[in-house]
Amino acid sequence: MDVRALLLELIAPTAIGDELAPGVRLARVADDLGPRLTFALADGAEVDVEVSPATAGLRHAARTAHLTLAYRGRAASAVGAALCATVAARIGDRDAGFVAALAAAGAADAPRVREVTVDHLLELAGPPAARFYTCSPYVGCLIGCRFCYAQERLAAGRAAAGLPMAPWGSWVDVRVNAAAVLADELARLPRYPIKFCPIVSDPYHAIEARLGLTRACLAAIAAAAAPPPVLLLTRAALVTRDLDLLAALPWAGVGVSLPTIDDDVRAHFEPRAAPIAARLATLAAIRAAGVAPIAVGQPMLPGPVDALADALAAHVDSVSLDVLRGEGRAGPLFDDPRFAAARAAGWQTERLAALTAALAERHVPVWSGELPPNLTAD
Repeated sequence: MDVRALLLELIAPTAIGDELAPGVRLARVADDLGPRLTFALADGAEVDVEVSPATAGLRHAARTAHLTLAYRGRAASAVGAALCATVAARIGDRDAGFVAALAAAGAADAPRVREVTVDHLLELAGPPAARFYTCSPYVGCLIGCRFCYAQERLAAGRAAAGLPMAPWGSWVDVRVNAAAVLADELARLPRYPIKFCPIVSDPYHAIEARLGLTRACLAAIAAAAAPPPVLLLTRAALVTRDLDLLAALPWAGVGVSLPTIDDDVRAHFEPRAAPIAARLATLAAIRAAGVAPIAVGQPMLPGPVDALADALAAHVDSVSLDVLRGEGRAGPLFDDPRFAAARAAGWQTERLAALTAALAERHVPVWSGELPPNLTAD
């Protein structure tokens, strides 16, 4: 099923490149994090409008009888809300057909591990001046961090497809033809950096050890005529298995999540992810292989700041930092009195400032955003 084609039918006659309203142009459609429409505004900003079935009960800015519409992007809230309302008006009474078409492709008795085929893999992302692709051989993550915000966004897509609701961390869609589709896309699409991103699924969660889809995708990239830069983000030590492929690429970086140096804290918040010692050993192996070692610290979690900064300084070239962006279903984890303070926005901001300062003292570059500042398509 081509969800992107269904999205275009939903807002017809608007096609990619057309104006939906004065100064608002449809830039692209995607389905990697549930159905969404990306619009380019006159000032160059982009806004994602996420389309979900009303039965999912998600927060939204506008709705039709059967769908809700929410926005993400840098535009002001009034602009985003107005755009959602415009899209809702364009959809009109076509929403029931859209929901029915998605549901027809689902199965009420779908297994927790489901093999699917796809007709596209690379999803264009980033602003016009810094384009990149996201790449996800799997959808759904068996690591299942409870604060991961992907769970609600992906749940909406499952609801639309008539699939049963299941706890985050208990299901995964395996894109069995991912490597073949990727090889085709590499041969015909513009060359941009590729980011294997754990928002949809950690590329090295447990099932990868058996199926090897991430490795097959890396092999497809290595075999391309002009392999683009590759960035992998993971919480799993299995990435070391593929350092041979990564080291052979013109540029590759591996970002390992390291939000705390205290393994008791890690075990509380990320019980299925690799222990801290294993993550540090993974970073050491990455550097030894000639691949760029990167750390990602998000959200801020309790633990000694200086010890974390020392570990990062010893193992990585740069660090991406950010605060907690919603608790997701991790509320009970923060209810523990030992960690309750960490849920507060003020605590997150203060910890981010303290860690940033500690890393500056150790001359470790800190960046925010989607890609390291030195990663380009050139």
